[in-house]
Amino acid sequence: MSRALGLILGFAADRVLGDPRRFHPVAGFGRAAARLEGVAYADSRAAGTAYAAVLVGSVTAAGVVAERLTKDRPIARTLVTAAATWAVLGGRSLEREASVMSGLLEAKNLPAARERLSHLCSRDATDLDADELARATVESIAENTSDATVAPLVWGGLLGVPGLIGYRAANTLDAMVGYKSARYLRFGWASARFDDLVNLLPARVCAVLTGLTSGRPREVWRIWRRDAGGHPSPNAGPVEASFAGALDLRLGGTNTYGEEVEDRGTLGDGLRPGVTDVRRTALLARRVSYGAAGTAAILAVAATRLGRQAGAGSNSRRTGRGA
Repeated sequence: MSRALGLILGFAADRVLGDPRRFHPVAGFGRAAARLEGVAYADSRAAGTAYAAVLVGSVTAAGVVAERLTKDRPIARTLVTAAATWAVLGGRSLEREASVMSGLLEAKNLPAARERLSHLCSRDATDLDADELARATVESIAENTSDATVAPLVWGGLLGVPGLIGYRAANTLDAMVGYKSARYLRFGWASARFDDLVNLLPARVCAVLTGLTSGRPREVWRIWRRDAGGHPSPNAGPVEASFAGALDLRLGGTNTYGEEVEDRGTLGDGLRPGVTDVRRTALLARRVSYGAAGTAAILAVAATRLGRQAGAGSNSRRTGRGA
């Protein structure tokens, strides 16, 4: 129960407090990763793979040590899990960004909205009008709901502290070096592929929760099954398609990221997002996050019980061999 309780407490802390204003552990990890990049960078997949392995491996190992040190101390285990959960979640901060964008769009302050969009995604906003800014915001909220809330909670439920902080390390590296610029095409390859791998399960959990919490599970499933494959990302596709079905919107289109132009296909049958849809999307994201917290607690209880049963079986076999 320590893991489940810690996850719920950490989730509650994120809902109430949001990200720490100073000394954020994820920001500290990002600074360390940037310094290591300055030393280890080479225009090759091998260098990038070693870079990602060292950073994600060391963080995950620290989580394993934390779990072992608190193995027989349930209160300490709960507090460590809660602190790690609070540190890696970004749901409350995502809602704040959605609220800021919504306010700017409602006030028709497009220059400020274009500048603020960089807080949500790396899309080039130079020539985006209000509706395109709204679409970018809706799609970013959907994708970040999975990355910032559902995925860390799922891995925290399954693996505890190592899952929480290991996932966040992998996701942070993808954001730093995983995009397809000339500098990172090869060096960031391993970080991008590993992020895809660790998000395969959470993205689909997020899509299922979107259907359940929106009250439109059949429509979400229909749009997900039909349209997700047209998206270039194996994980953003199901998430954005599920949000499109849940909100009765039509997402996707052509996006520009620096020098890269990406066609994200068409997701959903409804109207294109407008300014009023930003707040609707943020409300749905909140519902999904609560569903993810409950799911993580259930996974934590199940994983703990399975671990105890496996340990008991192993002890029984060793006792039998020694008789």
